[in-house]
Amino acid sequence: MIEKVIQIFKIKDLRNRIFFVMALLAVFRLMAAIPVPGVDVIRLKEFFASNQLFGLLNIFSGGGLSNLSIVMLGVGPYITASIIMQLLTMLVPALKELYHEEGELGRQKFNRYTRYLTVPMAAFSGYGLLVLLQKQQIVFVVMAGSMFLMWLGELITEKNVGNGISLMIFAGIIAVIPTNVKQTLATFLPSQIPTYLAFIVVGLVVIAGVVIITEGERAIPVAYAKRIRGNRIFGGSMAHLPLRVNQAGVIPIIFALSILLFPQMIAQVLAAFDVAWLSSTARSLALLMNNQLVYGSLYFLLVILFTYFYTAVTFDPEQISQNLQKQGGFIPGIRPGNSTAGYIKRILNRVVLIGAIFLGVIAVLPIAVQSATGITAFTIGGTSLLIVVSVVLESMKQIGSQLVMREYEGF
Repeated sequence: MIEKVIQIFKIKDLRNRIFFVMALLAVFRLMAAIPVPGVDVIRLKEFFASNQLFGLLNIFSGGGLSNLSIVMLGVGPYITASIIMQLLTMLVPALKELYHEEGELGRQKFNRYTRYLTVPMAAFSGYGLLVLLQKQQIVFVVMAGSMFLMWLGELITEKNVGNGISLMIFAGIIAVIPTNVKQTLATFLPSQIPTYLAFIVVGLVVIAGVVIITEGERAIPVAYAKRIRGNRIFGGSMAHLPLRVNQAGVIPIIFALSILLFPQMIAQVLAAFDVAWLSSTARSLALLMNNQLVYGSLYFLLVILFTYFYTAVTFDPEQISQNLQKQGGFIPGIRPGNSTAGYIKRILNRVVLIGAIFLGVIAVLPIAVQSATGITAFTIGGTSLLIVVSVVLESMKQIGSQLVMREYEGF
């Protein structure tokens, strides 16, 4: 492993790309530390410490939300715009054709539309959040900050050493680890040593589980018929169609967080009215969402539901079946066409169930760990671990492909 890292830095072009990405991530972290004018940072941190949902949203802002920084929205608007565009592929045939059938040029045009949609999404998200926090006069500042981060993400992605948006979220998660460790050491008691040891063991198990599920896939064998063109024979080979256990990545967790945000926002709005029954309703709703059992159960079920939903949006068995048939491929023992699509769908539903349950467990893991250990300063953020491990694996694969292009072994 160390030898491979040394080989990476021996290649000037690859070394320059990595340093460039690190420099952009440093710029991102610098901007995340610059708060907007007139913000009481201490009270804001107390608010985020007492509100688990906003704490999770802070993860996707790269840590900028807890400081109410000029990049407080992070890459959230871009992620939301991407989700909306992918959902629209189910409703707009032209977008579906652009995304699935027009190749790389179509994908580039699709991504351009996504960037256009990010602008109004940033304005809407910034206005809604700042109204909630009573700082609506700085909408344009945070909207510009989100656009700047989207541009940084695009620059990082172009270097082919990882996905820029994912790397910025990764940097935000890693940046808060020293602070969490410092808080844990400040409150450390010798009697808590068994608890902390158990905490570390659970953390290692979670990391191993994330790696296994992220890399896990079900391989469906595919055979290609022989084709004769002139005096040459093509095809006649065997391949496989990989169905990933975690098809949706971390997107279902983002969906679930968005839905869970609404009850708390409604409670905030109702509490502002000077009407007895509205205030009572707001208190009841807030009390319900603060119940760890209710909140965790809803969170778990929503993540499972959105895992199936997002997989259905992004993975079309009928389209896969048509592509196999056009290329002369077939699944042994299964008739081409509708039978193949039905077979792929049945296998996909079983595989996705495992991934959905895994994502649900990852989502509610911080709640379970806090309840079991009582440690609040340094909790195992399952979502954070999922993002960190996924980003590391993706970056390793891209760097490995760069090494292979230069006649080195895979990283």
